[in-house]
Order: sequence, then C-alpha cells, then structure tokens
Amino acid sequence: MEYLYLLATLFFVFGIKRLTAVRTCAQGNRLSEVGMLIAVVSVLLISPSVNWPVVIAGIIVGGGVGLFLAKRTPTTQMPELVAALNGFGGVASALVAMGDVLTNEALNSVVAPQSIYSAGSLVPAIATPVAILIGMVTLTGSFVAYGKLSGKNLSHPLSGSARHGLHAALGLAAIAVSTWMVTAEGSGTILAGMLVLAAIAAVLGVLLVMPIGGADMPVVVSLLNSYSGVAGAFAGFVIASPLLVVVGAMVGASGLILTQIMCKAMNRSLANVLLGGMGGDDAVAEDARDYQSIKQAGPEEVAMVLDGASSVIFVPGYGLAVAQAQHVVRELADLLIDRDVQVRFAIHPVAGRMPGHMNVLLAESDVPYDQLWEMERINGDFKNTDVVIIVGANDVVNPAAREPTGPIAGMPILDVDHAATVVVIKRSLSPGYAGIKNPLFDNDNTLMVFSDAKEALEGMVREVKDL
Repeated sequence: MEYLYLLATLFFVFGIKRLTAVRTCAQGNRLSEVGMLIAVVSVLLISPSVNWPVVIAGIIVGGGVGLFLAKRTPTTQMPELVAALNGFGGVASALVAMGDVLTNEALNSVVAPQSIYSAGSLVPAIATPVAILIGMVTLTGSFVAYGKLSGKNLSHPLSGSARHGLHAALGLAAIAVSTWMVTAEGSGTILAGMLVLAAIAAVLGVLLVMPIGGADMPVVVSLLNSYSGVAGAFAGFVIASPLLVVVGAMVGASGLILTQIMCKAMNRSLANVLLGGMGGDDAVAEDARDYQSIKQAGPEEVAMVLDGASSVIFVPGYGLAVAQAQHVVRELADLLIDRDVQVRFAIHPVAGRMPGHMNVLLAESDVPYDQLWEMERINGDFKNTDVVIIVGANDVVNPAAREPTGPIAGMPILDVDHAATVVVIKRSLSPGYAGIKNPLFDNDNTLMVFSDAKEALEGMVREVKDL
C-alpha cells in the first residue's frame, strides 16, 4: 500500500512541473488533484482504524465549502481567497500536531506521564512546536494579508527599532515556551504549553505582516504559501507520515522559490520586504494633481490611433480585475487581430495582488497563451510598438523606477514609454501602492483615459467596430 504514497508523490511532482508554464498550468492542476485523491484514499486504506462518519462528514462539509467558494468568489477577490486558504493550511497543520500529542498514550498515562521528548524521540520534540509556531503564524498572517488585499488599513502599532524589538521578544518567548512544552510531563501541562505557544505565534503572525505594504502583497502571499507547506512537513514528522512530509516540503520549497522570483522581479531582497518598505501604510503620496501636460482622450480618439496601428501591446494591472474587464479586453484584442494587427499582452511578475494574478484573469477570458508575454521577453519590443494600452496598471510601468533613489528605485518595469503611443486607462491620477507620482502620465506620447476600465474598453470596442 505504501506504493500509493509514491504514486501520489509523483502526481504532485509532475503537477507542480506543469504549473511552471501558462500553456500547461491547467493540466498541472488536474494532476495535483489526482495526486491528492490518491493520497487521501491511501491514508484511509492504510490507517488501522478509521472513524468513517467523521471522515465522510469532513469530505462533505469541506468539499461543499470549497465548491461554494470556487463558484462564488469573483476573480477580483481571488488573491484574498488564496491568502485565506494559506491560513487554513497552516492552522490545519498546527491542529494535527496538537491532536497527535494529546492522543499519545504515554502522555496520558495515569501511572507515569511522560514528556513529548521522553515519550518519543528528538524528532517529534522538535517538529511539534515548529508545526504549531509556523502554522499559527501562517493563519493570522494570512488573514492580515486578506485584510490588506481587501483594502483595510491595518498598520503596526510600533515602528522602527521598537517594532523589531517586540518581534524579537515574541520570538524568544516562543522558543522558551517550546522548550518548556516538550520537557513538561502530563497531557494537561503540555496542552497549556501548546495553547500559550499558539497564542504567541498568532500574535507574532499578525505583527509580522502588519508593517508590510500593499505593493508587497504578492510576495507575502507567496511566502505564506511556503509557510503552510513547511508547517505541513513538520506535522508529517509528528505523525510519522512520509507522504505529508514530502508534499509539505514540495509546497514549502516551491513557495520559497516563487517568493525569490517575485523579489527578483521587484529588485528587492526578502529581508527588505519583510521589514517593511515599498507601499507601506504610512507612506505619504505626492500630490497626484501635480502634473504639467496631461493629454486626455476618449474611446473615439483611441480608436483613431488604433486605426493606423500595426502592433498593439496590452498591459493589464489590478484595475483590470477590479473592473472585471478581462472579457472586454479580449474582445478588443480580437477585433484588432481581425484587422491584421499584432496583439500581445505584457505580463509583469508582480502585477495584481498575487503571483500570476493577470495570467488567471486573462485565462478566464480565453486569451490564447501565445499572446501572453513575460516582461523579460517583451521589454525589448516596446520601442517597435505602435500603441500600448495600459489597463489599470501603475507602479509596474512607472519610469521613476529608473531613478537612483525612491520607493521603487531599481525595480524592473515594463518599458512602455518607449512605444510610439501610450494609452493609460485609469480612474484618476492617484498614485499606486508605492505612493508616488508616475511621470509616464506627463509624457508627450501618453494619452490618459479617465474612466472605469470596462466602460473605457467597451467604448473602444464600439468605436473600432465603426471604423
């Protein structure tokens, strides 16, 4: 029966591998789903005693909630859902570790209760507190991220060295409580230790994510995903489940790799992100109205520009998701393709609120995979492009990133300002998450369309059809 574990692991490995490309990501999801089904079935078959009513109830309730969320959550709230799911994964690992310890016969013995260490070995003594600590940090940190993604103003009560000192004190307290917990004897004392550790970790998770700015949320979501995997791996050590260890390690490693990719895309270190930086809640934006030569246009003027274009690049941002305009942008792209215009979509790694957010949106509207171009691949082509249409993006196209100093200095951006004409669809001149002006709006080759993204694109579709 252990061969089923190996089979499930292989499905997970190949599933993650297929997730690395837009064209094969749907297949990757299917493979991972099959792997999870095999894993669940194999655990149920191998376990000596299974409480089938509880298992069936869990499948029905959990599956029903998951189906409801998948069907009812709009794509604009997908980052929040991903953050919440990371939190649920973390707390599940913490509860598994706590439950296994509390059901250990040696710890509950009336004659001679033992400690976690003496009842087992060094492995569960280390893995138990780590699973609880990381799991609870993931839970509360994920829901703070959820709030920030929802637009809530969640700021840290302290700043600077006082904030870092508080975090360090909580970390030391967690280590001290963990040591006491694994050496204490008797289930009652151990339970008290686990609850105190869980409480400290929960507070630490909240405080660690609070000072991180909204522009860094894609990195935070990816890192919390890694945390949930690491917590799962340590829970696997606690219950001696090789499959859970392997799967948790894969999730943790892949999440950490993705986090590093996101940091590289922003030209920032992970430490800089975690200690608070770009887009912090306390950032003071410059006066968004302080522009000199804004050129405003409407759908009709944009259609006239598109009439003479041979190449067009769309740059999607979070505004596309907010307006639910992915289907309209696909319609406009199809109209241009019918007129023999080369159409592509430029995807910045941190556009949106979570890794791959723009890919998910455009895939939902069936934009062909070969039209999605990553930043490194398309940046050199902007200088040969007739028209760039920016839909709700800001910081990822801000030329201020090329300056030696500033909140986004050194951050790789899409070189949209090199195109012949740049059309920016935006509700207002308000700054992005970095809290700074965008000099692109003042450029001679930029046309500003002040409107909801969906309404503006619908107007362009009508005007292009009338050409």
